[in-house]
Amino acid sequence: MRAPLALTMGEPAGIGGEITLRAWYARREAGIPPFFTLADPNELQRLAETLGLKVPVRRITGAPEAASCFEDGLPVLPITLARPVLPGTPDIANESAVLEAITMAVSLVRAGQASALVTNPIQKESLYAAGYRHPGHTEFLAELVGGVRPVMMLACPGLRVVPVTIHLALREAVAALRREDIVACGRITAEALTRHFGVSRPRLAVAALNPHGGEKGTMGREEIDIILPAVAELGAAGLAVAGPFPADTLFHEKARASYDAVLCMYHDQALIPLKTIDFARGVNVTLGLPFIRTSPDHGTALDIAGLGRADPSSLIEALRLAGRLTRS
Repeated sequence: MRAPLALTMGEPAGIGGEITLRAWYARREAGIPPFFTLADPNELQRLAETLGLKVPVRRITGAPEAASCFEDGLPVLPITLARPVLPGTPDIANESAVLEAITMAVSLVRAGQASALVTNPIQKESLYAAGYRHPGHTEFLAELVGGVRPVMMLACPGLRVVPVTIHLALREAVAALRREDIVACGRITAEALTRHFGVSRPRLAVAALNPHGGEKGTMGREEIDIILPAVAELGAAGLAVAGPFPADTLFHEKARASYDAVLCMYHDQALIPLKTIDFARGVNVTLGLPFIRTSPDHGTALDIAGLGRADPSSLIEALRLAGRLTRS
């Protein structure tokens, strides 16, 4: 039997607790593999009662206990919060517990006690106020495992996208775009598609940065000076790669049938089409780590926290995908 998945709490004042409870409740119907969450069991039990969710919370003392009690209750490896949670209002005092859950989950996965890591959304502004210094989840995970190069893939049924630059202002993203980064993302993406997604000969499409692909340099030279040389280098390495293609013609249904993943030049170029195609079921997959990591492709949704309106679909897909990837 494979080890259970480890699910972190995310921002306690957000919807992470609710979608965790709802995902466990849907475990049989959705075919979710056994998982445990690193969270405050008292807060989860209180939340379940407040929302009227019949989810028994089961405290565990170690990850191996999760599989045996998963069918009867939600296994929780306790991480105690410093203060009671007020939905929608993050508390800086609780942010150390958020980071503790992530750090402990990574240790458990690397020790083989959990088969993969699934992370609930964090509230970066609150973490920054508590001294957190990473642009996002992905960069923190990379540091925890020794500074590897992480690549963020967003996936939904019918589309996989990889932003080459991630959590940067658009002006900074354009300035930071480099040939070697496109090449590294392409190599890591192709390897992951083969190793974990069962794609024997991955086909990569590369998006242009500028409108109309730069119009032969009249609307920007990034395609000529940076992106085309990267495509050529990936092709010379034996990868099936094509582009750069104008982004406004790259994501319609017929175009999507011609590739297995798209390398995008900046964050929103990747996330807008994915969220438009399937907002509820998008999943974030971090490539390049020494373990599988997935997460819902949405934020903490503080505006609806505690109201019983959170949709668990993305978390359910993240758990299911993590299970499938571990099997491969």
